[in-house]
Amino acid sequence: MATSEEFMQYVIGQLDEVEIIYKKLFGEYGLWCEGKFFGTVEDNQFYVKATKAGKRLMPEAVPVAPHGGRPGMYAVEELDDKSFLAELIRATCAELPAPKPRKTKKNRQG
Repeated sequence: MATSEEFMQYVIGQLDEVEIIYKKLFGEYGLWCEGKFFGTVEDNQFYVKATKAGKRLMPEAVPVAPHGGRPGMYAVEELDDKSFLAELIRATCAELPAPKPRKTKKNRQG
């Protein structure tokens, strides 16, 4: 089951205390903060990357693999508390490494 547009808009509305970017990613949605990929919305469920901060804020969270592979995301069940979500995203993004500079194609002369 793919994420509905209504659910995605609800999640984005709940995250309005943090400046984020989202876009379609493999049929679902990827989320970025400060240029860092920090989460997804898949099958009408919001996930954030598993970090120490996330575990501190959601002690009962267990890493899951929403799109296969190895577990590395936490499912966020509490979507009604905007302050909590903002704190979670800010703390998660603070622990993630800075994005790598993009490689550019060298101009070829010849």
